[in-house]
Amino acid sequence: MNLLFLPSSVMPLLRLSLYNEFRVQSLDIFSQLAHVPFYNLARRTGCVPPLPMNLTFSVSYRCNSTCQTCNVWRKRVRDLTLDEYERIFCNLGESPYWLTFSGGEPFLRPDLVDIVLASVRYCSPGIINIPTNGLLTDRVVKGVERLVHQAPRTQIVINLSLDGIGVRHDAIRGVPGNYARLLETYAGLQRIKSPNLTLGLHTVISRFNVDDFVPLLQHVREHLRPDSFITEVAEERVELDTVGLGITPSSEKYGQIVKHLAADIDRETAAGVAGIAQAFRRHYYQIAHRTLLEQRQVLPCYAGVASAHIAPDGDVWTCCTRAEPIGNLRQVGYDLCQVWGSRRAARLRGSIRRGECHCPLANAAYSSMLCDLPSLLRVGWNMVKGRSRLLRIGKRV
Repeated sequence: MNLLFLPSSVMPLLRLSLYNEFRVQSLDIFSQLAHVPFYNLARRTGCVPPLPMNLTFSVSYRCNSTCQTCNVWRKRVRDLTLDEYERIFCNLGESPYWLTFSGGEPFLRPDLVDIVLASVRYCSPGIINIPTNGLLTDRVVKGVERLVHQAPRTQIVINLSLDGIGVRHDAIRGVPGNYARLLETYAGLQRIKSPNLTLGLHTVISRFNVDDFVPLLQHVREHLRPDSFITEVAEERVELDTVGLGITPSSEKYGQIVKHLAADIDRETAAGVAGIAQAFRRHYYQIAHRTLLEQRQVLPCYAGVASAHIAPDGDVWTCCTRAEPIGNLRQVGYDLCQVWGSRRAARLRGSIRRGECHCPLANAAYSSMLCDLPSLLRVGWNMVKGRSRLLRIGKRV
């Protein structure tokens, strides 16, 4: 089922209901529902969709971690420059709502904050997400402080990677002393008091830490208490050069983790942007488990339609799992529209639509859930329950 075939009277009512119930501060994520019928039509018919609402930019493959679940640090390309990013953002305009700036380690770029602020000037995104390993404490803290002050109308989400406690984290990340540096960076970010900052922790659940996850979850809740705690499954991705490494946990073990994650969300209800993420994540965890178990596309995938990924050298991918270029922005005047309507893009969208691939990629799942009516209703119901819990305990929503 998709939103394209709802009666015409239902869409305005659905959007109004969700808007009134779940508007968070000035954030209106459900404004993106206006684009959903066009994404539905494009996926169903093969016509060229509008530009994606969800864009990820890998700003560099360089990384100062050597994780057991990732080999991206081995890769080298000629990274896009700040000037090139400005040209990309200028051509994009205000089409993307949610931008992610990833790596490698994004803060290894001294001009990362300038790149992100350029996206704010040209694109006015509602949400910007930046994952980091937290090793560059001073640069991360000062950079985030500058971001939240110079982009006050954008929600800035910083997710620090946490894959274990103490030396276990260091072993998985391949850097002695990483855990101590992570805590130092986390403490520095906690001192930034800004309403548009969400400080989160992010765990990749792999075969290296799946058996230790429950104590890690308890540690996060009892000692660290971030605004947001999210997880995703270690995937074998072309982007990360991990295909064939066997890093993904078994579906049986991950299924047990999902039960703990669902119970944790029900106990530790968050407010604001973190609350929205929780509502999506509660449904995503079930989808990810079923995807591993059934080895098929459980959620209709809108990668290449509602979401896309831009590599450090300007290659455009539908997603980072397949990482198959549909064009390169350097070759088309930095105009995503020209790549978006290419024959290669159409062929890859067709492959995805036919279910020739499946994965639990969390980033793409967010926009796919917005485009899938059963998932959207489930997320909405999760928000209703979360808001009710907050009201019962007297916490600001």
